[in-house]
Amino acid sequence: MDFKQNQKINQVTERTLVVGIDIAKRTHYACFVDDRGRVLQKSFSVSQSRDGFELFYQRVLAAMKENEKAEVIVGIEPTGHYWLNLAYFLEERGIPLVMANPMHVKRSKELDDNLPTKHDRKDALVIARLIKDGRFSYPRILKEVEAELRVGSTFRSKLTEELGAVKNMMIRWLDRYFPEFVQVFPSFGKMALAVLECTPFPSDLHQKQTEEVLSLYRKVDGLKSPQRPKAVRLIEIAARSIGVTEGHEMARIEITTLVRRYHQLEQDIESITAHLVELVKTSVEYEWLSTVPGLGDTTIVDLLAEIGSFSHYQDPRQLIKLAGLTLRENSSGQHKGQKRLSKRGRRKLRALLFRVMMPMIRHNEAFRKLHEYYTTRTVNPLRKKQSIVVLCGKLLKVLHGISTKHKAFDAQRMMRDIPSLVEAA
Repeated sequence: MDFKQNQKINQVTERTLVVGIDIAKRTHYACFVDDRGRVLQKSFSVSQSRDGFELFYQRVLAAMKENEKAEVIVGIEPTGHYWLNLAYFLEERGIPLVMANPMHVKRSKELDDNLPTKHDRKDALVIARLIKDGRFSYPRILKEVEAELRVGSTFRSKLTEELGAVKNMMIRWLDRYFPEFVQVFPSFGKMALAVLECTPFPSDLHQKQTEEVLSLYRKVDGLKSPQRPKAVRLIEIAARSIGVTEGHEMARIEITTLVRRYHQLEQDIESITAHLVELVKTSVEYEWLSTVPGLGDTTIVDLLAEIGSFSHYQDPRQLIKLAGLTLRENSSGQHKGQKRLSKRGRRKLRALLFRVMMPMIRHNEAFRKLHEYYTTRTVNPLRKKQSIVVLCGKLLKVLHGISTKHKAFDAQRMMRDIPSLVEAA
């Protein structure tokens, strides 16, 4: 048990009312215990409404007075987004909110009755007893620019996922009605979308002249000069297509709708991205994060949306843990287990770091040379994927340092970590 764990335990004293809440969509359940885990108030329901929250607040105050408690701490097991309304309500009233790990709740619920049963009233008590033992973490209640970036970035991710779904539906449509299309257009560029909008079926190109179809494509917004060689090739393969020829009336409506939706999603994503970039430029960290080569504006948006302000973290190791980049191993006796990523953290942040690291290695000299050193050193060389994991943690340390110390990125200082370069100097 480390010092921070002791601090959490010391936070709960005999003068503290501990409240455990099992979160649900419509009705939560709360339970009151003391610092020893003794039940002061059996589990009761809390409605997800203003009246329900106010009634809960009054019961907390009454319990504190009745049991002579001077402090209160509320612990929850986060369930989706349903806890946010209660979190902001409690913050307005100065009541500290902490979180119990759902896995801890799941593994602790058999301690009292030796039964694997699960229900809301039981979970509320389990959560309360975990909190009194210091088994909790502190949630970040986002405000102002941080909240805007989180909401906007999440919405943009959903739009991007929807765009991918629409793209897959278009591919399935082509597999049925024009499977040869991908021989000319491997991706959905401007001309490919114009073709699907004007001449989606091979029969639409039957006995058409090149100039005739090009004139059709020029009428599409955003396409001023369609490529003649592609149009010629398209007409050639359309003559020998094996596409389905039945159901064309509804299939035409389908592809028209999909193309229109594809364009709309592209415009929406572009618009919200531009808005988010303007917003992130007002943050304190942007001036320093933008000095890192290979770190674009959209990446900075996603980083701050997941992390919030770097100033909230005293040590970069907190960020590494948040991303789930800490190592775990299973060893016993003489058996030495292999170390693997814990993956206990924000999955989106971890995926973002991996996605960012490849262009970072290409465009950032310091990270490229570090990657080369890690993978080619004579002692304990790393595989490429292992090196990328190490560099993801390194990136978080660098970003934390330049953001909290208000200094621009210094590639030369970072490359001092490479022994070969230090010896050469």
